Amino acid sequence: MTRAAKADPHTDPDHVSDHTLRDLAGYNLRRTSQIVQADLAKTLEPLGLRMITFAALVLIVDNAGVRQTRLANALAIERSNLVLIVDDLEQRGLIQRTQVPTDRRAYALVPTDAGRDMYARALNAVHAHEAALLNNFEASEIATLISLLKRVEAPRA
Repeated sequence: MTRAAKADPHTDPDHVSDHTLRDLAGYNLRRTSQIVQADLAKTLEPLGLRMITFAALVLIVDNAGVRQTRLANALAIERSNLVLIVDDLEQRGLIQRTQVPTDRRAYALVPTDAGRDMYARALNAVHAHEAALLNNFEASEIATLISLLKRVEAPRA
């Protein structure tokens, strides 16, 4: 059989059909998420960021002074897991932990100048990543896609 010829799913022992799963929204979301995450990881890697550290940095820059507990909630992660992320960003000089004057047990997270610079560079890279990934979509289709994804998430938020 030549490469150009299509494999018959009923006679080709190497073919695995997922046609039943392709009718499930969750299956398609997971498959798409894997593609997006893998490509985004490649995009962020030269900047020394992972998806979670990128998301944390964006939230800290956009919400300067956010407390660690609120950041953990926004990222939907355990506070104990956030400590490693915050430590990484702080050690790289991208953020600072400052004690909250009204609560000595709490820390506010603020971006440094280097953090704001990294935010801008990373956001530009992620926008380019999305533009390339979604280049077959019209702007209105992308807006619809984002709106639909937010509706899936809304009941759980």
